[in-house]
Amino acid sequence: MKIFTLDNQYNIVCNSKKTSYGFKHTATIKKDYIEVYKTKCCYYNRTWEAYEYESVLKKAIDNYFEGKEKEKYLKVISGEQKEEQGILKTASMVASLGNILCNTEEEKNAWKKRMLGTVQGIDFPEDFDSLSEEEKQKRLDNAINIGLNKK
Repeated sequence: MKIFTLDNQYNIVCNSKKTSYGFKHTATIKKDYIEVYKTKCCYYNRTWEAYEYESVLKKAIDNYFEGKEKEKYLKVISGEQKEEQGILKTASMVASLGNILCNTEEEKNAWKKRMLGTVQGIDFPEDFDSLSEEEKQKRLDNAINIGLNKK
């Protein structure tokens, strides 16, 4: 669950739930803590959103609010996105220090994984630790480059 605060009157509570075919994100708009609107987005596979719950948040705001109020709240949630991107960028910078601070590939990869793992929404596959150090390095470095906006 994650709560996005729009202002002192409105917030949106988002959840993720498994379904028989994949998963869904739900968003509930609350005005003064009273539920006023609810929507969902269903997925069959991983989402490719800029930040977690992006699609369902935009859908909720688009469907419930109008005019300048809608524009204002869309800007608010894009600010949430910038904050999350800043956290990922910081974690990526600290993770990249593993190349300097650690001696062996194993130590470097453990450092990078630990630092990236501090970012909410980043999950490693269950079999990640069974991968070769070379494959771990490749995947971790790719994640770091995404966080640093490098290609």
